[in-house]
Amino acid sequence: MKTDIKVLGPGCNKCKLMYGNVQEALQQTGMEAHITKIEDMQEIMKYDVLTTPVLMINGVAKVKGRVPDVKEIVDLLTQ
Repeated sequence: MKTDIKVLGPGCNKCKLMYGNVQEALQQTGMEAHITKIEDMQEIMKYDVLTTPVLMINGVAKVKGRVPDVKEIVDLLTQ
């Protein structure tokens, strides 16, 4: 099963940095994943989060309101 990753955020620098870190983490692990970047605030509000950026893995919010480094994302993906 392919991992489903969503990066929620309005398109700010932190959101872009998180998206880049996710891509780097996937390269390091060799995992395949479907990555979705959600920037529409109406859509983001459906996920019931108050702070962005948000990293969701397989429907679960793993990180909210900060940018995890690549190592932390690798750890979350390989748990």
